[in-house]
Amino acid sequence: QVQLVESGGGLVQAGGSLRLLCRASGRTDSNRPMAWFRQAPGKDREFVAAMRWTGSTTYYADSVKGRFTISGDNAKNTVYLQMNSLKPEDTAVYYCAASRGGYITQMTQDFGSWGQGTQVTVSS
Repeated sequence: QVQLVESGGGLVQAGGSLRLLCRASGRTDSNRPMAWFRQAPGKDREFVAAMRWTGSTTYYADSVKGRFTISGDNAKNTVYLQMNSLKPEDTAVYYCAASRGGYITQMTQDFGSWGQGTQVTVSS
């Protein structure tokens, strides 16, 4: 099992930036894609971004494309989410997740390991 711990959340004004970190430990597997999801109060958990540890393949939700960047440091087992031009609608708990297999999807059920989440609040 992979253990994931997120950090870097906080309170920021609209237009500001934050960088989230996800540190992986345990039975990590560089063949399994990593992703960020988020969940706002009263809403379902939604896909934000995903990446593979090797190569440059990344995927983004339309709502964050051009503003957020996912990246990873394989040597440190750490995944990052750089969030720029933040909007109040980006307010949510952000979760890091590791895929069950070697494919990238946007479905929560395809991710078997989850962190505890980190709160991001964007004020207007």
